[in-house]
Amino acid sequence: MIELPPPADAERRFLQECRPDLDLENFLARMRVFGEFLYKTNETLNLTRIPAEDFWSKHVCDSLSLLKAVPGFASGTEALCDIGCGAGFPSLVLAAAFPERSIVPVDSTGKKIAFVRQAAEQMALKHVSPVQARANELGRRPPYRSAFRYVTARAVSEASVLIRETSGLLRHGGKLIVYRTRTQADPEQELLRKSGIRFTATEEFSLPGDAGRRMFLLVEKG
Repeated sequence: MIELPPPADAERRFLQECRPDLDLENFLARMRVFGEFLYKTNETLNLTRIPAEDFWSKHVCDSLSLLKAVPGFASGTEALCDIGCGAGFPSLVLAAAFPERSIVPVDSTGKKIAFVRQAAEQMALKHVSPVQARANELGRRPPYRSAFRYVTARAVSEASVLIRETSGLLRHGGKLIVYRTRTQADPEQELLRKSGIRFTATEEFSLPGDAGRRMFLLVEKG
């Protein structure tokens, strides 16, 4: 069995900076349960290629870094939908940081949704409701149609495709939050400008250790 190392001091500081009022020890305890279950399951089901030693920086810190880009998220209570959730990033990390908030992880692969559901149960997260579906199809179905203030996408599709596929999920004034690197974002920004789509590109910032740099594209539904 793969052993999950504890988070480094820099990773702990980064997580606390993302949400200063975070109950860090309780959050880390939930993340340890998640990480151990993830890497145990990963031995038989391909869920992540990121090694256990990078779990905290490249999975947990990266997922929670959304709070640096959307500071208003921490003070709200609105539901969030995570498209292409895969193994539960960022959805389960955000759910552990905001355990009373409704989080809907979405993926078209049944085995991944089954894993996310089991992981949420192991972490005692009561407001996580995984759904096996495609985003554009889910956005046509009540109660999901126009239901979300926030939709996240971390490792799926080009921004222009995401905008089209998530439109039905977002309510008026809702935000699509796309995790990006600078290399990914630069050509996408040019395409969005040419298409006349209004968006905001955040400043780039560093993740702890050698986990790289992160930025976000934010698209508000008019």
